[in-house]
Amino acid sequence: MPPHHPPPYRPPMTPDIRPVTEADLPEWSKALRTGFLRPPTPSKEEVEFRAPTHATPRTQGAFDGDRCVATFRSFTQRLSMPGGADVTTDAVSNVAVSPTHRRRGLLSRMMAEDLRAARERGDAAATLIAAEYPIYGRYGFGPASWVTEWEVEVARTGLDRRYGGPEDGGRVDFADPADVREQGPGLHERMRAVRHGAVDRSERWWLTNTGALPNGKPWQEPFAVLYRSPEGTVDGFLAYTADDTWETKLPQCSATVLDLIAVTPAAERALWRFLLSVDWITRVRTGFRAPDDVLPLLLPDPRAARVLTHADHLWVRPLDVPALLEARTYASSGALVLEVTDPDGLAGGRFLLDAGPDGTRCAPTGRAADLTLSVGELGTLVLGDESAVRLAALGRIDEERAGAVARADVLLRTARRPWCPDIF
Repeated sequence: MPPHHPPPYRPPMTPDIRPVTEADLPEWSKALRTGFLRPPTPSKEEVEFRAPTHATPRTQGAFDGDRCVATFRSFTQRLSMPGGADVTTDAVSNVAVSPTHRRRGLLSRMMAEDLRAARERGDAAATLIAAEYPIYGRYGFGPASWVTEWEVEVARTGLDRRYGGPEDGGRVDFADPADVREQGPGLHERMRAVRHGAVDRSERWWLTNTGALPNGKPWQEPFAVLYRSPEGTVDGFLAYTADDTWETKLPQCSATVLDLIAVTPAAERALWRFLLSVDWITRVRTGFRAPDDVLPLLLPDPRAARVLTHADHLWVRPLDVPALLEARTYASSGALVLEVTDPDGLAGGRFLLDAGPDGTRCAPTGRAADLTLSVGELGTLVLGDESAVRLAALGRIDEERAGAVARADVLLRTARRPWCPDIF
């Protein structure tokens, strides 16, 4: 037998970054799955599902020869601001770099190209859900909203198990997928008008999440209910799954909330109360809720709700500071001069924010700065969740004029915390 000779050594090449075509999608999907530690080879159905939304100029791939080694995608999104207005954002998703090609600047190159294009389009900000906390601060993103997940031990809640329906005279009814597709989109948009930090859902989202559009994954139909007010208006929606677990002939069943949206406090209370009264359900996992959700205090014994997860969720990267700050409302009046630093040169500058309940103006100014902060810290503050006082105590904001940090808190903080129900 002739001696075995290993293949000749090939020095590392600089991968070529380019927009992904439909023909690239199988290889691109393989790189994405590899980066997220999923079985590498995608199904034919998964690739076909991606084609309409992923084979676009805003989907990038880094290719080392024929192999895709990094993925990146963005799409247009609408983000609700305090007060209910929308801004158009550049939603970043599907970011993965293969372990064989780390530390070569691939993500930095793709992110720089995407953010530059978003700024030229006129997007007010970029958004993303960060898989890992330390990655995105260096690109100017800041954590703008958080989520909390609870597990409720139903027997400990102190709730009356003889519950017979909403206390306000409304009603809760089961709904089939067609009902959800009909009622859900309008209800979700109404929710976004009263809850800032939420992003829009496309028709494709509703089709996929009600089983009408296969996405290559097994479909399990959840239970779905709609809450109707005493006047008959659909004001709330709940989707949940449940297992069928019994021990020693006693039910030990758990329910997991997939989606719960409501436009009135009565609807929100009614949906939680309904789920916590379902026979055989002994535990409820809430899914990712706003940290100030009503649920724990809705219970006679709030200790029955145990925190499972509390973490950052939606990250925001300002691209147009005046557009972003003018899009939201302010509960009090005041003025601040913000010196925003941006090493990437996309959104930096000195801006005068003159805000109040009757209207707001934000524009470049030559006046001396009251506060100096990075573009990422502005992203952290813009939805009203974080405290400027706390960021200043951490050394992440510089107060140039006495009292400016406290004034920023009064202007920017919101009565309810922002909440993004979706992962994208």
